[in-house]
Amino acid sequence: MAECCYIGLGANLIEPVAQLKRAVAALALLPATQLRQVSQFYSSKPMGPQDQPDYVNAVAAIETELSPQQLLAALQQIEQQQGRERKAERWGPRTLDLDILLYGKLKLTTASLTIPHYGMHLREFVLYPLAEIAPELVLPDGTTLNTLLTQVPLNGLQPLPLAAHSALCNLA
Repeated sequence: MAECCYIGLGANLIEPVAQLKRAVAALALLPATQLRQVSQFYSSKPMGPQDQPDYVNAVAAIETELSPQQLLAALQQIEQQQGRERKAERWGPRTLDLDILLYGKLKLTTASLTIPHYGMHLREFVLYPLAEIAPELVLPDGTTLNTLLTQVPLNGLQPLPLAAHSALCNLA
């Protein structure tokens, strides 16, 4: 049975818009998975060290028959194919970051994966793009996305011009 999942995308190195476009194309090619929708691309301030470029972020909705661990492995493979190097610096610059935000109504905590994503409720660059494609979303704990939006300011988050993400939006 296919599960509706939301994937957070972010990049701030080596042409971030192009990185996200390639990542969206790679998501569309995942086995047993259908890409349903992609938010606009947004510019956001870095969460960690401020001596790095701004990020480009988006959220994608997919339906997949992959297990959470299979999906995680597939996302990490996409990251590696696009030059991601995992370094010790937390919240440092990166070519691509793909995070499973939600996997249906699943709640999961393992050594390698936490669903819902542990920080999503605090991150404007996740919540606002998510609200764009799933405005009525209710999280597994019963919290509405709208409730979270009232608690998290925009913090400089801005949509990029439509040309930045072109025909990637609203694929359903």
